[in-house]
Amino acid sequence: MRKLLLLTVLFFCLFVQSRAQLISEKNSYTKADTLRGMLTPLRTCYNIDYYHLDVKIDIGHKFISGSNEFVFTAAQNFRKLQFDLFSNMKVEKVIYDGRELLFERTFNAVLVTFPKEIKKGAKERFTVFYSGYPVVAVNPPWDGGFIFTKDTSGNPWVSVACQGLGASAWWPTKDHQSDEVDSLLISVTAPKDLQTIANGRLRSIVQKPSGDTQYNWFVSSPINNYNVSLYIGKYAHWTDHYKGENGSLSLDFWSLKEDSTKARPHWDADVKPMLKSFEHWFGPYPFYKDGYKLVQAPHLGMEHQSAVAYGNKFKMGYLGGDLSETGWGLKFDFITIHESGHEWFGNNITTKDIADMWVHEGFTNYSETLFTESQYGKTAGSEYVIGVRKKIVNDIPVIGPYNVNREGSGDMYYKGANLIHTIRQLMANDEKFRMLLRGLNKTFYHKTVTTKEIEAYIAKQSGIKLDKIFDQYLRHTQIPVLEYKIANGQLSYRWTEVVKDFNMPLKVTLKKDVYAWIRPSTNWKKMAVNKELANENFKADPNFYILTRRVN
Repeated sequence: MRKLLLLTVLFFCLFVQSRAQLISEKNSYTKADTLRGMLTPLRTCYNIDYYHLDVKIDIGHKFISGSNEFVFTAAQNFRKLQFDLFSNMKVEKVIYDGRELLFERTFNAVLVTFPKEIKKGAKERFTVFYSGYPVVAVNPPWDGGFIFTKDTSGNPWVSVACQGLGASAWWPTKDHQSDEVDSLLISVTAPKDLQTIANGRLRSIVQKPSGDTQYNWFVSSPINNYNVSLYIGKYAHWTDHYKGENGSLSLDFWSLKEDSTKARPHWDADVKPMLKSFEHWFGPYPFYKDGYKLVQAPHLGMEHQSAVAYGNKFKMGYLGGDLSETGWGLKFDFITIHESGHEWFGNNITTKDIADMWVHEGFTNYSETLFTESQYGKTAGSEYVIGVRKKIVNDIPVIGPYNVNREGSGDMYYKGANLIHTIRQLMANDEKFRMLLRGLNKTFYHKTVTTKEIEAYIAKQSGIKLDKIFDQYLRHTQIPVLEYKIANGQLSYRWTEVVKDFNMPLKVTLKKDVYAWIRPSTNWKKMAVNKELANENFKADPNFYILTRRVN
């Protein structure tokens, strides 16, 4: 299993390196990138209210067909709009008011022309009929696409994970995170001897004349496109409830039948303690109306809203390994905790542009720290988040380029978490920090955001000027270095390798093993210290993500 973990980490590093090379290439962005990533008037002219995705899965041929109804409100007068569907998928027709609409394709975008001007404020609808062979993932969930496989008993097992790749890889949609649909009906038709699970709550099961079975799942809360998913297989199902801050939260568990005996006790160990911890730190679970589901998937995991994908093989840690290398990472199932943490950060609070995905991944990575702290104490949590720093590579900035559907560095996970942990140290008030996290989830409840909005909220609620700190950790690759020297009872210190005017306060040992605050700037500062303080006794508080360098 250690070999598997090392191979997984190696793949991740190669993936990050290849993405960094791609992003650094001059003129690497094309019209296809901007059509996918930019909010043009063809997208901002309408706001999505409701979808009805009705799809049939032909498992044997790895083929899908169906329709998606768009219900929208016009944000301005227009005659033409854009929706998205990968070019390998066929748009058969687009129906509006009983007639077929004219449309044209430009890469993965579909431009539809209406027979009359749609007036601002009008509520309209159209339906796209489509079919094709969707992208099949080679290494899910990292590269995205459908997964057609079998369980160990030989039964078909199907799912889809498309974060980064895009939901338009398999269904027609307005594929931009800034416009979450308000509600969604997912109808999936598959062979009758298999169960189909999707987001939200099950409304009905319909036996089709073809002999197949249609499952109808309804999502009553706003949901981002990449979170819409399905699972088809031979499943066992059981239920429970959690007495949470907003009442009784329904819990649904779906494991493969062949794995149910080990799934039940394994999930029981983490799910309710996780919900208790996260409601304490982040506020009420954001989707009481749709419930919480944990579904075994044929890939490692994904934060599919109200239907969290689980594929960690019922092991503790990350596939049996500890990402922090401290021992604390083996005290919980990484995928259960991490992907569930996304219900607050990623699903409740969603970034408008995936360039700002650190908001999803940094806070969710830190949720692992907070869960560890809830279970084993503050020291354990701190050791965990400090431990994952070894995986930070500082290759490219955490925030990616805007309007081209590109993320920033994979450091958004571990570096993002350590940025949050550093801000917590600066606040020096854990209750105030907890209220800040809860306030984020209340203020931006079911909303899409920019990193600037998140930064401004944190700065205001913390009462700390953080703009240079955010710039340093999110928009540059260098880690702040505290240069220092101690001679003749005098400490000299300054920040280097930092953005202009960086002046973050820091706790250091001015007495052996006793921390006190200093306020470095980029200019040398001096202060008298006890002559017993030697260079080898001087150190920075490890809870701050910085480096130190002794100079002569």
